[in-house]
Amino acid sequence: MRRDTFLKSLAAMAAVGALPLSARAAANVKMMIPANPGGGWDTTGRALGKALTDAKVADTVTYDNKGGAAGALGLAQFVNGSKGDANALMVMGSVMLGGIITGKPPVNLSQATPIARLTTEYNVFVLPANSPFKTMKDVVEQLKKDPGSVKWGGGSRGSTEHIAAAMIAQRVGADPSKINYVAFRGGGEATAAVLGGNVTIGGSGYSEFAEYIAAGKMKAIAVTSGQRLPGVNVPTLKEQGIDVEIGNWRGVYGAPGISAEQRKALTDMVLAAMKSASWAESLKKNDWTSAVLSGDAFTKFVDDDFASLRAIMTKSGMV
Repeated sequence: MRRDTFLKSLAAMAAVGALPLSARAAANVKMMIPANPGGGWDTTGRALGKALTDAKVADTVTYDNKGGAAGALGLAQFVNGSKGDANALMVMGSVMLGGIITGKPPVNLSQATPIARLTTEYNVFVLPANSPFKTMKDVVEQLKKDPGSVKWGGGSRGSTEHIAAAMIAQRVGADPSKINYVAFRGGGEATAAVLGGNVTIGGSGYSEFAEYIAAGKMKAIAVTSGQRLPGVNVPTLKEQGIDVEIGNWRGVYGAPGISAEQRKALTDMVLAAMKSASWAESLKKNDWTSAVLSGDAFTKFVDDDFASLRAIMTKSGMV
């Protein structure tokens, strides 16, 4: 093959993402984080960005935080502003599904392109250090007496901690539609509310509260996993007779209107980042459980989880 013909072929393959990652120019990735700084999505997006550059599949990663409405504001900006952009990524997860169910935003997640599930993180429920309650049993007893008197603090409406609170009420015989849930725009606000004693009980991913638990500024009373988290001496809800288990998974979507080849190239980039030493360090540091899923399997998972969450939330009076 003549050199000029070869170069034209190479350029054409690169344009549609047909070249292996090692033969392609690294991308300049734009990462939409549909939450305020300091929370789980923010931490995930920045950890993924570092992994992309460390794996040398991205030259640069820029971040855009747009919090509010359980990610719906960021989703709208992403859907409307990144059409056809093969280097755009948006962090999302189960919280966004719950927010879409409760908020019914004008944009839909199906307008964007599924790329991959990354992690699962279980929630921890904590009490302010000066709380008169000591255990989840204390909280449950008060919940049964007067559901509205227990102020639950956590992420946006429809977040996993919101759903978990409703499920706890349901399991112990309290009216889930009467729980007093205070939604915050990000993990930083929820943390401040717990530290300030402005909520009765707070819920979030374990990593977001870990340093405050270790310092004695919060008292951890339950985790939402099926078994105790490794190295974490906090009882599960199930251990305490409350049959609730729920995980907060996180993933990434691509922009609307990208081609199948561009979707594959973007997926390959993300999967390569998942194999980096940087990502392994982030998993360990943040107590995340790796839960990588891509392609049609990820698309089906999101559809199934959406249907499951809708059923739970409807039954709990949240929709």
